[in-house]
Parts: sequence; C-alpha cells; structure tokens
Amino acid sequence: MNKYYVDLHVHIGRSSKGIELKKATANNLTFENIAHESYRKGIDVIGVVDCISPYVLEDINDLIVRGEIVEKINGGMEYRGRQSLILGAEIETHEKHGCSSHSLCFFPTLEHITSFSNEMSKYIKNIRLFSLMSRLTGQELFNVVDEFGGVYIPAHAFTPHKSFYGNCCKSLHEIFDEKSFEKIPSVELGLSADSMMASQLSELDGKSFISNSDAHSLPKMGREYNIFEMEDASYEEILKALWNIDGRRIIANYGLNPKLGKYHRTYCDTCDQVIEGEPPVLKCPVSEKHKVVVGVRDRLEMIKDRNEPNMMSRPPYNYQIPLEFLPKVGPKTIEKLIDHFGSEMKVLHNASYEELADVVKEDMARNIVLAREGKLGIDVGGGGVYGKIEI
Repeated sequence: MNKYYVDLHVHIGRSSKGIELKKATANNLTFENIAHESYRKGIDVIGVVDCISPYVLEDINDLIVRGEIVEKINGGMEYRGRQSLILGAEIETHEKHGCSSHSLCFFPTLEHITSFSNEMSKYIKNIRLFSLMSRLTGQELFNVVDEFGGVYIPAHAFTPHKSFYGNCCKSLHEIFDEKSFEKIPSVELGLSADSMMASQLSELDGKSFISNSDAHSLPKMGREYNIFEMEDASYEEILKALWNIDGRRIIANYGLNPKLGKYHRTYCDTCDQVIEGEPPVLKCPVSEKHKVVVGVRDRLEMIKDRNEPNMMSRPPYNYQIPLEFLPKVGPKTIEKLIDHFGSEMKVLHNASYEELADVVKEDMARNIVLAREGKLGIDVGGGGVYGKIEI
C-alpha cells in the first residue's frame, strides 16, 4: 500500500477563457492551474467540484487533446503523469421546510460526469454559468447521483449556512431514506469541526470523516486534507478508502483547529463579536433582538446524542496551521520555502527547525514548528470571520 495526500474539495473560479463560473473565487482558479498547484502543494489527489459546468468539461476535453491529462484505468484523471484529479460537483439542494444544504458528488470518468451534467441541466437554471444551485431535495439529488454511477457526500456538514446538520436537520435520517443513508460512505467535517466533535453523533459511527480545504483560491488548497492508504491514486481506490475496505483506509485527517474556523462559536452580528460562554450559546446576552449566527460547537451541543466521542475505529485528527495563517509569513516567504523544500507538505511535515532556519528568519522557523506541535494560541473564529493565531 502507498500513502497519498488527498484534498477532495477544490473549486474552479474561471474557465480557461476567463469566463466566471463561481463568485468569490480567484481569477486564476482554473482546472489546469489547480492541477499544477496541487503538485507545488504536494497534494497527490484533488477533488475538483465544479466539473459539471459545460465550460469546464470543454477545458478537460481540451487538456486531453493536448495530452496534458489522461483518464486512469480505475477512474479519475492523471495530470502530466503526476497528480490525480477526481471529477465532481458541489450541488445546493432545498428541503420542503425552507432550508438548503451543499453536497459533494464524484464520478469515475469524464463520460459519467458529462451524463450527470446533462441530467442536472434539467434542475439547474443556467448550468453553464452557475452550476451550484439546483431545485432538488437532498434525497432527489442522491437518487440522480446514484443513478449516474456517482458517490454522494454531505459537504461541510455542520456549518450554520448550507449544511444538513447546521441548518436543516438533527439527523440525516430526516433527509434520506434508509437505503440511501447506508450508501453514503462519508461526511465532510468543514473547517469549524473535527472528528472528535462529529463523533458525538452516533448515527455517523459507520461513516468515515474527511477534512478538505473547500478552496476558493490556489493558496487555500491543502489547508485541510487527509492521508489515504491505497494501492494507487484512482477513483476506485478512493471509494475503498472511504468505505475502509480491502485494506484501503484513511489513516489521518489534517485540518485547522476548529477554533480557527469561520463558524466555530456563536457570533453576534450586531455586536460584531464572538459570544463567549459554555455552549450552546443561542442568543446575545446584550439583547435577545440581536441577530446571531449559531456556531458549529454550539449547534453540536444541541443535536449530539452522547457526551464522549467514539473514536475507537477512527484515524487521528491532527490540528495543522497552514503557512498563510502564521503572522509575518507572506506569499514571498511561502514561495521561498516551497522552492527550497519542494512542496508545502514537506515544509509542514518534515522540515526541522534547523533546516527551516537556514531558509527563513529564526522566529518564522520557530512558529512553523510550534504550529506543527499545536503550541500556538488561538483567538476563536465565528460569524464568517476566521480565528487568529496568537504569538
């Protein structure tokens, strides 16, 4: 078996011709640039989640014609004989009681996802320019994904906006029938939750957890990721690892300390600050009329069905602070480190203090090591504002 760094949630912002495909994303976030950046980052497998846009499908076909990417025998695409790209989509669904959620859908081949795109054009108003928003419920989307040979995973499952547990339900059984629920291999944790928090829900005991970047720019790729143990970096092997079968498995999750996430604790929009106190915090102590965004930790305190998380069969969740979160470590310093060590993964995991101090200032090298060891303080995030590192 081999070990692979895997990030299964990266967005495309533009087509190769510069057509905007997703708002609030970087102009250079194209399919090809994602493939190239994953090599710099040291990420072996990238899940690209805007591939049902016809403009993206055109870009993929063009890269095949140019010989830049090829389809792998067991599913997925290979870029220049190096990185593996899993073709997918993030789709928004709407339940009858008015809430909406996001889900990740992945497919083994270009033919599969092209067929899925054609089908989804019936349920998406303008799939060429806005491939996210559908008129389906979660169960209806699952049915379409399953019919077209894909796999379905609830995205950032606990965030207060656009997630099942965050604003739609206390149990996935409220959304999916029993047969569909059993076919869902995994849930995505999101930046404001970790495995220990999610393991307070007993219904998730049979499902793996994945931590992904949800990147809207190239630098954000790999800010959360997983290490998969598989035979090779293909779609079929990814599925086996998600299901923990045939010796394939997720051996580690790497993600932000949830305190750094944008929605970890309840936030008062009127007071413009995180509300401190024992969870669950559901209202502002200044005034009950103030609008608050309920935090992930606070929401989980309301819906959990046990106090102690069941981590017996789960891989470790490792808190990791991306280089861009560290004070005084800017883009030029990151570029310098990657050029020297070969990838961001090697900087974060392997470079010693002495090796780092040969490339950057001693205080920067020290902070990288302290971040790796979980010894830096954190100001908690909430209400759409990231937490901050305290030096």
